[in-house]
Parts: sequence; structure tokens; C-alpha cells
Amino acid sequence: MENLTYSEILQQNVALRKNLEANPGYKISVLSNIIVHQLKEIMEYDLRLEKINASLEFGDFDNIVQDSAKVEDSNAVVIFWELCNLVEGLYLKIEQLTEERLEELVQKTCLEIDLTFRNLKSSSLVIFHKFTPSVFSFQAVPNSNLEVLADRLNSFVVENKPDNVILVNIEKVFNKIGLNRSVNFRHFYSSQALYSIDFFKNYAQLVKPIFTAANGKTKKALIFDCDNTLWRGILGEDGFEKIQMSAHFSPGVIFHEIQSLAVALSRKGVLIGLCSKNNPGDVDQVVQEHPDMLIREEIITIKKVNWTDKAMNLRQIASDLNIGLDSIVFVDDSSFETNLIKEQIPEITVLQVPEKIYEYPDMLRSNLGLFFNNNVTQEDLLKAKIYKEQSEREDSKKSFSKIEDYLTSLDLSVKIFKDDRELIPRMSQLTQKTNQFNLTTKRYTDIDIQGFVASGDYAVYAWSVSDKFGDNGLTGLSIVDLTKELLHIDTFLMSCRIIGRNIEYKVMDYIIRDLRNTNYGSISAIYTATPKNMQVAEFYENCSFDKENGSDGAYKLNLDNYRESNINYIKIENGNKN
Repeated sequence: MENLTYSEILQQNVALRKNLEANPGYKISVLSNIIVHQLKEIMEYDLRLEKINASLEFGDFDNIVQDSAKVEDSNAVVIFWELCNLVEGLYLKIEQLTEERLEELVQKTCLEIDLTFRNLKSSSLVIFHKFTPSVFSFQAVPNSNLEVLADRLNSFVVENKPDNVILVNIEKVFNKIGLNRSVNFRHFYSSQALYSIDFFKNYAQLVKPIFTAANGKTKKALIFDCDNTLWRGILGEDGFEKIQMSAHFSPGVIFHEIQSLAVALSRKGVLIGLCSKNNPGDVDQVVQEHPDMLIREEIITIKKVNWTDKAMNLRQIASDLNIGLDSIVFVDDSSFETNLIKEQIPEITVLQVPEKIYEYPDMLRSNLGLFFNNNVTQEDLLKAKIYKEQSEREDSKKSFSKIEDYLTSLDLSVKIFKDDRELIPRMSQLTQKTNQFNLTTKRYTDIDIQGFVASGDYAVYAWSVSDKFGDNGLTGLSIVDLTKELLHIDTFLMSCRIIGRNIEYKVMDYIIRDLRNTNYGSISAIYTATPKNMQVAEFYENCSFDKENGSDGAYKLNLDNYRESNINYIKIENGNKN
């Protein structure tokens, strides 16, 4: 997008809009006290490239507080609340304000911010910018009124923002492209349009990871080649002693930084793997023994080190981890290998090590947004361990000729929790990340789930799964709406890492038995097809539901007609404490 003109973006956005007409809409409300309408086409275009059918709608000019009470139907809200226009023409008189008048302005604005946050408490996602004095600051004057105002307001926002508000620092755009390229004073003085096209292009890139994460499109695995990717040199030719990744010498320090970034990502739940044409024993020695190596065995979730085609290895990695190919980011120094993967597996995001090796860390840092995760849970921190245990399960599976014998050998145990407030962050995360075994792919925030759990109008079931190899953590969620004429399954999903063990049927047995205690006789459900969830197209029919005539994806079940699964190799426990 960086090289496209605004006119070209307009044209291409029209084409993308037509291509995505069948996709669910994603409405973003923009509230501002300056003119930002040029953001519309740019952000819509950028998100539609990610298959998010976004549409931006704008509130009235300088009417943020009032408009914040009118956005209930929006999927997300973006707020441009600029210091220069907190009150009309503030940039003209801010430095003439007395301490008393400045304090009055701080208190007035804090009150308005608090009211706005209250109005938006039910919104799924709110993007709020940190206040910046940069555009109109007195560069040579320390502690100007504008800087004091920004600091006071930012402190208030940090201390009082609700969980659904994500703070964004737009000074990152200023730092990237420069303040002069970011603002358009000619348009500001004529029409209150402060920011330039270049600013909006880079701003759209800055916040895109937030929206992709909210739509379940966060990348899950970062897979590295080894030679000239994790270290300088070719292991098979240069040998163990001569490959370079020391933190104390160049160019090794560059590769040390790359490994440091990978370790940091692993601690946020990103899966780190190796895919390299090398002798496996040689690479194992480096991982285990090299004094400068940061990516050790406990960091690595999966390794495909052999002389097999890398495209085949990457497909196997996706299969072994039970994740989509589009969840993988692959890094390699070879243009031959990167082009091969781009051609054969276009779903994978491919990053090539730059020829100017000193640009490598910045290249990787600029792509870290692909792994954006605003809510790291306990399950995220244990991901590497959990997926290694999954690899052990797959190895064990090979020794059985019948799948039932294998499943019986696992000693599967499922704990089911009902309306458990302590599990809200993970339940929310499951709705945002789960795509394959997800009957409706509805995305919910912590606040949404909290509302379901607290209201009494919903029954919220979540379940964890363990077996003889380890604990998979909280990996399933079902939300049942109790407010309609019929019971209605709003959400039914499971993490991909427990698919294939028939757990879903045993959980449905439990839920139906529990719902029979209500005064309802029937339950309805919806299956909303997506390109990723075709494997669950017949799930409700397999659970005794009848397909509704003339209604695509609608199902109904008389509770008395439910046929239990009779699966006896899965133990079910009530997970609630009392």
C-alpha cells in the first residue's frame, strides 16, 4: 500500500468490496474532533486485503462523547481525540492559559473521557490514541502547557481505561515517516483535516494487527531456517565452532538479536520451530551446546531438520501442530526457498532475510504485529509444552491399528466448568482465535463473556482436557442463550489441538443433560459455514439435531429425542469448585 496513490487505493478498494460481498461485514465507527475521512478508503482497503470486510462510518465532527452512546451495532470504535481541538482553537491559546485554567481544562477533559468510556463499556473493541503534544509543541520550551496537558490526560487514561480499550501511540507513525510527512497544515487551517495521506497509510498498518487479532487471523507459529537465518554461516561447511551468533561481535550480534526476539515471542505463546536442510544431529548439537544459542530445546516446539523439500516439511509442520497453513510465518535467507514457498503454499507468510544483514532485526520487528495478542493467558505461556505433548501423542498413535484403541489408551479426562468467572479471559481468547472447530465463528471480548456469565440469561460451559501425556488446558466453549422461546446454542467451539478425540460428543451429552433441568423442551442451533470450518458441517446432525427445512444452517432438537454418544473412554468431571 505504501507505493499506491490515493486514487489507486480508491479503485482497488471498490474491487475488493465486490469480492468480499459474501463475507460478514465488520463495522468500524470513527469518532473524532478533527477531520479524518480520508482514513475510510485506506483502512477499508488494508483490512480487506486480509479478507476482513470492513466498513468505516464516521460520527459528527467534534461530537465524541455524544456519539459514543450511539455505536452499539459497531464491531469496533476508533477515537481520534486531538489536543489541538479539545476546545475550539485550543492550539491558538494553550500556552497563554494560567495554571488554574489549565487545571479546569484537565478536569473537564477527564470527565468527558470517563463518560465516553462508560458509554463504550459494551463495545467489543475500542482503539484510543495516547495524547501527543508533538504537532503543536514548543520544541525549545520544556514543560509547556501542551506537554503538561498531554501527560496529565495520558495518566488518567492509563489508570481508568476499561479492558476493551486498547491504547495506541500514534507517535510511532511520526517516528517512522517524520512529522512533516504526517501532518498537512494547509488542510488543517482550512478544514481541520490535520493528517496526511501518508499518515493514514502508516496508521492503518499500525492498527491492523489489532483488527486481524479481533477477527481470529493472528499468526501462531514462527518457523526459521537455520544457516544464515539463525546464525551467520553454513553449519555443514563452516562447522560448529565458526558459525556466528555472539552478542559481542558483528555480524553475530544481529543473529543474536533475532533469536532474542524469537524467545520473547515464545513467552507470549507463539510457537517457534525449525525447518532446515541440514544434518539433524549437527543442528541438535548447536541447539543444545553452542554457548551463544538462545533458542534452546525448551523454546522449540517442532523441528523438521532433514534434506526433504521445505514445502513438504512446512505442510507437515502445520499438520503436526494441527494449525492452518495461514497461521505460519516462515523466515529463510534463500530467495530460491522463499519463492518456492510463496508459489507452492501462498497461505504461508514468507519473510526473507535482507541482503543488507543489518536490516534483518528491523525487518523482523516490523512484522511482529502478525503475532499480536492483547490478552496473554496461562495457556499461551504453556503452548510449547502443550504442543510437544501433542507430538508425543502422534508418535504413540502410530503404534495402534484401531483409532478406538489409541483413544482408550490416552486416559482422556474432561473437566466442564459452568459460568466460571475466573476463566473469562481464556474463554474470550478462544472465540477470537478458534476457526476450524467453530460452528459460528462469533468473536467475543472479555466484557462480552463477562456479561454472558453474570446475566443469568445464558449458560456458559467451558472445558479443559487432559490425558496421560499432559494437560491441554482450557480448550472448549459453548454458550447457550436462555432468553428465546427455544434454548439456542450461540457458540460451540474447540481448540484445534483436541480435535479428533470425540470429546465434542461427550461434552454435548453433558450439556443436554444439564439443560433438561430447565423448563425448555427444545433447543436450536446454527452452523455458519466459513472456508475453515467445513469439518464441522455435520456436527449437529451427528448430535441428533434435525435440519430446519428451508433454512440454511439452522437446526433444532427435542431434548427428549437426544441420543447420547455412549463413548466410554472419556471421563467427565464437574470442574466447578462448589
